[in-house]
Amino acid sequence: MTRRFEGGRLVIASHNAGKVREIAELLAPLGAEVVSAADLNLPEPEETGATFAENAALKARAAALVSGHPALADDSGLAVVALNGAPGIHSARYAKQAGGFEPAMEKLWRSLAPHTDKSAYFVCALAIAWPDGHCDLYEGRVDGQLVWPLRGRNGFGFDPIFQPSSHDLTFGEMDPAAKHAISHRADAFRKLVASAFAA
Repeated sequence: MTRRFEGGRLVIASHNAGKVREIAELLAPLGAEVVSAADLNLPEPEETGATFAENAALKARAAALVSGHPALADDSGLAVVALNGAPGIHSARYAKQAGGFEPAMEKLWRSLAPHTDKSAYFVCALAIAWPDGHCDLYEGRVDGQLVWPLRGRNGFGFDPIFQPSSHDLTFGEMDPAAKHAISHRADAFRKLVASAFAA
């Protein structure tokens, strides 16, 4: 059974400043007192899950246990259809190994050179956990295609090469409010809010 968040402090179990900023913006109307794992100097657990949901739950439970407050974790990434869903759950690691997101985007585009199918999708799994171990999961997705060259400086990560379906702009070109309206994170958040925050 899903549990409601009753207000007060909510730890965002992430050290990624861009991700924390997006989550804080989405949570702003809900009255949560948001603090990040980085603000609390919480350790980053090793992401050993095989899926986005498993990794999100692992991070949320770890942050809730150590902080003593409910914690919200996001595990998200880009899945490229022609590459059998890669980089997927390894999206952040892929970027780190490439030397940052810009070289990672270039590497990804080169990997797609032999393929005519440029379709891809972002997935976001959200987990909200309490110090007693209870954890609820929500998942969102947005489909689109990869484009080249990089377009736009908004957002973060792979946003400048991802153009969502039925749109002319990449996530990197979109105003944050426009991205929040359609993104994988927004999709997952709508489900989270309806279940855990709705009056």
